[in-house]
Amino acid sequence: MAKIQGLLFDKDGTLFDFEATWNAWAAATLTDFAQGDIERASELGARIGFDFAAGRFDPGSPVIAGTPDDIVLLLGPGVPELSGEEIVARLNANAAKATQVEAVPLVPLFTGFRDAGLKLGIATNDAEVPARAHIEAAGLSGMFDFIAGYDSGHGGKPDPGMCLAFAEAVGLAPGAIAMIGDSTHDLEAGRAAGMHCVAVLTGMADADTLAPHADIVLRNIGEIDDWLAVRSEH
Repeated sequence: MAKIQGLLFDKDGTLFDFEATWNAWAAATLTDFAQGDIERASELGARIGFDFAAGRFDPGSPVIAGTPDDIVLLLGPGVPELSGEEIVARLNANAAKATQVEAVPLVPLFTGFRDAGLKLGIATNDAEVPARAHIEAAGLSGMFDFIAGYDSGHGGKPDPGMCLAFAEAVGLAPGAIAMIGDSTHDLEAGRAAGMHCVAVLTGMADADTLAPHADIVLRNIGEIDDWLAVRSEH
């Protein structure tokens, strides 16, 4: 069994608990776009699969694993006074300020990964600038060998571009890397790149949805150490 030498992580729903982080952000951002008009904010929420009254995303919302560009396609017709570029700029600015709720304590976990000699990366469908802001705010600056967003030049998931770019950046074969994520987009990208695929349940997708695309489904990234230990015994 090939030894895992690199770990490539999705960000939202993987490093950070999706609902605890992004439900409040979505409500505030939609209110911003609606200029404080709650009825309009609710209408905008419906466009992106967010129940404004309940304050949560529908598990099937296309923006959960999507990119800001995907949100523009859905949200744009509801805010015709803004250009696509203006919508993306506002989304990214608000996202960079979103308070991230860690899925597990991240600094000790990633310090352990680094001490074990693992190469570490992030491949997110968020933009790179807010992604780096979130990593810095979590105290993880300098932990990663590679950070890419959908706008970093490698494309977005489920295409494998970011995964392959990470493998090249750290000098590892894809088969020596595990892609870890909370959505089918993450797992499909990893699989297409030839990587091992690990699903976690800290996003919106359930185990039944993720299992067909994953080598294993874990409750959260805190269980990766145990998974690696079991693999090393075989």
